[in-house]
Amino acid sequence: MPVTGSRRALLGSAALTLALSSLVLTESAYAAKPVGSGKGANTQQQGGGDGNGIYAAARIQYSGSVAKGGGTGNVTSSDVNWTPPPCWYAPYLGAKDFKKKMSKDIERQLNTPGMGGTAGSAIGETKRHYEDGYGWTGTPGYEDYNVENDGKGMFWAGVENPNEPDYLKRTSCTDLPFWVENGDAPPPQYEEAIDPEILAALAYQHMQLPDTKVTLAPEAETKVNLPTWAWLDKAVFDEVQATAAINVPGFNIQATTTAKPVSLTLKPGTEDAETYPASGECTINADGSIGEPYAKGKSDETPPCGLRYLRSSGDGTYKLQATITWEINWTGTGGAGGDLPNGTFGNEQAVTVQEIQAVNR
Repeated sequence: MPVTGSRRALLGSAALTLALSSLVLTESAYAAKPVGSGKGANTQQQGGGDGNGIYAAARIQYSGSVAKGGGTGNVTSSDVNWTPPPCWYAPYLGAKDFKKKMSKDIERQLNTPGMGGTAGSAIGETKRHYEDGYGWTGTPGYEDYNVENDGKGMFWAGVENPNEPDYLKRTSCTDLPFWVENGDAPPPQYEEAIDPEILAALAYQHMQLPDTKVTLAPEAETKVNLPTWAWLDKAVFDEVQATAAINVPGFNIQATTTAKPVSLTLKPGTEDAETYPASGECTINADGSIGEPYAKGKSDETPPCGLRYLRSSGDGTYKLQATITWEINWTGTGGAGGDLPNGTFGNEQAVTVQEIQAVNR
């Protein structure tokens, strides 16, 4: 009997939760578990392999300017609707290794006391799917876990993004593991199958941008109504790149995400201030710098990038927020590439403003 509609959903949820409870896919710095485990990444597991080099887990390797320990980087997307992939499908095991793990787990579940009803039926049909060729439209079944093709491809499985806080999103890649021949693209119905675009988004998620410390003149103390010049030298910041790659037998792809600074936005930390330009956004100069360094004799000039405080900060300080906007794009295996939403990152600098109307510089 073919599987359609709600019956396929049954296999993809109840069966996956039970039958895949022992499977773990490993990331470079953390363990990312297949959907249905219900747990985040707390441990790191090393993927094993057999004598033919068939690896037990697919690693995504991150390099370049990325956060340590596999954590989320410091880039904030300017598009509030953009989010990194919450889960994806990736190479998992060769046929023999998959059979060893999956068959053992299926039998354990079927022999669990009280296992019956909907869950028991789903586990039984999962067993038929991998052992007896039981399939449905667009999803063929397998004979004996496809071991006759061992070494010619891998089973792929859903992986949770451990940095995704939403449990439902993180566990939404619920299709049963499927076979992909070496050199072939995954079947088109698996839209979340790992590809260069997904790797680029993950590199974006892990990207670590440099701190934004703006040079000010006067530096930390200024006066009411006195223009404060602000600038960033090109040597202080430049393009930043992060690369994500996956390399398993028969499947090797990567993507590099590049962030290029394009503007600096100043927020004085009080409404009693003016910014230069009025928008507070200082665009990048032709030489890659932002703003203009203060030089002696310019005290009466208006800075191209800066601000002017209109009221004293009293016994405290104003929190000047300096945020750089980065233009982000990516390139990947096979000539793939495109744009990602602009990213922002900034920090605060304490500025003391004294109530003195005139000053010699």
